[in-house]
This record gives sequence, structure tokens and C-alpha cells, in this order.
Amino acid sequence: MRPLDPFRSVKAALGALVIVSVAITTLLVFMAIRTATELRVVTIFSIIAAMLITQFVAHGLTSPLDEMQNVARAMAHGDYTRRVREGRRDELGDLAATFNHMASDLEAVDRHRKELVANVSHELRTPIAGLRAVLENVVDGFSEADPETMRTALRQTERLGRLVETLLDLSRIDNGVVPLKVRRFEVWPYLSGVLKETNMAAAARSHLTGRTGHTRTDVHLHLDVSPPELTARADVERLHQVVANLVDNAVKHSPPHGRVTLRARSGEVPGSLQLEVLDEGPGIPESERQHIFERFNRGSESTPHGPGSDGGTGLGLAIARWAVDLHGGSIGVAESDRGCRIRVTLPG
Repeated sequence: MRPLDPFRSVKAALGALVIVSVAITTLLVFMAIRTATELRVVTIFSIIAAMLITQFVAHGLTSPLDEMQNVARAMAHGDYTRRVREGRRDELGDLAATFNHMASDLEAVDRHRKELVANVSHELRTPIAGLRAVLENVVDGFSEADPETMRTALRQTERLGRLVETLLDLSRIDNGVVPLKVRRFEVWPYLSGVLKETNMAAAARSHLTGRTGHTRTDVHLHLDVSPPELTARADVERLHQVVANLVDNAVKHSPPHGRVTLRARSGEVPGSLQLEVLDEGPGIPESERQHIFERFNRGSESTPHGPGSDGGTGLGLAIARWAVDLHGGSIGVAESDRGCRIRVTLPG
């Protein structure tokens, strides 16, 4: 029973307590005068009535605090699912709403922590197990340390390196230790250099590891900047991460000998920049578009721009989103007749 829920403030509830107590005492005094009752009897009944009313009101005031104490104890033992009843319109009602919001945030943080540990453990376990198997075979004499064996070990160490690098980048961004160094630059030569570096890195990895898939070189990269003299303001290092991750994901999910287009235009706001990465893959289901930028999200098998089954970590697009957010921009999936279109907008 919560009799104080209708009150909009604790002060109003205490004021009502005083008024009711005085009214009851006055009523008893009038009754005593009319019935010639002794004053001490009236005093006793007044005290009893005041204590009952005070107890009734005090219970209404302290019950939300008791609930919060019980919920806090449960949270201290790892149970973040419990909540405090809401409905009051006074300060304690606001406190209960704030407490529940805090509990929801802690529950989300705890869930993300568990997911992070589980996913990182899974990602690390596979390349470590593969690398250990290769090295054990070499040490035990079951296989020779020939170039093919060493390429297999190199693939596993490269995968570990990519995972550690992306985790460190994401940690730095989350902790706010990656300051933005914004400067104006020419878009065409900058994006052209990013695509050349992407091609060279893919060719080098393909030559070293002797494989395709993650390091595909059959996809044609096309740059479309209009007007050619377009300029923009951004942190070129952070923007490099955004473009490289988007292009890399587009390449991975393109059909054989497909085409990936990197398009740059002026944004709707003067001085802003709009980038688009288009591929010819199967596209992203609408139900998954809101989740592809979440950490460790792999999407379905038909979903491009997700690591899928090629050994990715699901962190590349998360890093791209955080880098765009640091600039105060936006990133998302745009409608496309074919394949997938990722659109990035950076303010001027």
C-alpha cells in the first residue's frame, strides 16, 4: 500500500501529515468538550492517532528506499534484472526512475562485457590453436618448416595481429585518448591514395599467404569524386580507417571480378562531405541494417559488410562508426537497387 503516490512532492506529503494530525486532535478536543471527557483521555487518543498516521505516512515514504536497498543488494551479487516500482510523482518517484535507468545501464554494460569476453576468447582461440598445431607438427618432425608451412603460420599470426590492432583502436576511441587532428585536404588525391594502399596491401598479403578470400585482388576499385577539386575538413588518419574498413568489407562480399565504387560529393550542408561505398554483393537485409555497426556483429551469411566466415572479427565497422561519431557525422546503410550502399556524412 503506497498512500503517497498521488503527491507531487515529499513536502506536500509532510504538510498533509501535519494538517491531518492537527485536524484529528482538534476534532477530539471538540468531542471532549461536548461530552465532558477528561483532558488526559483526549491527549492519549490524540497521541495514538498521530502515531498511527505518522507510521502510515512514514511507511509510504520509506518503502521506495527499502526497495532500492534490496535491488542494490541484488545488483551487488550480480543480479541486474530487478527494478524498483515506479508511479510516484514526487522526488522519490524521480529517484526511482533514475535508479532503474542506472540499473538498465549496468545490466547492458555487464551483458556487453560478457559478450566481449566470449567473442574475444573465441576469436583468439582459433588462430592460436591453428598456430600451435603448425608449430607442434614442425617441432615433432611431422612436417618440414617449408614455405607452405610457414605461410600457414603467418596467416594465423596475421589474424591475431588484426584482432589485437582493432581491439586497441576501439579501446583508445572508447577512452577518448584519440584526439582529432582536423585539417583541410583535397579529396581526390587523398581517396586515390587510400585505394592504392588498399590494393598494394591486398596484393602483398595475397603473395605472402598464397590465398584469396580476405585478400582478394580480382575486385575492381573505382573512385568517383565530383567536383574533382572537392576539399573537406577531417582527421585524415581517422578517415583512413573509415574508408579502408568500408572498402575492405565491400571487397570481401563482392562477386568474382566485381566492382566497388567509392563516391565523394559535397554534402547538403555547406562544407560537409558525403562518402558512399557501393558494391555488387547480395545486399544487407533490412532487419539487420541497424546492427551491422555493432561490435562483433557478423550478420547472416548473405549479409555483406560483415566479417562472415572469412575470419573477420566484426570490429571493423564498429571502428568506422566510432571514428565517424568522433567527427560528429553519421554513417548508415542507404537504399540501393543493387548490392549495398554505405553512406558517410562528415560535417564541415
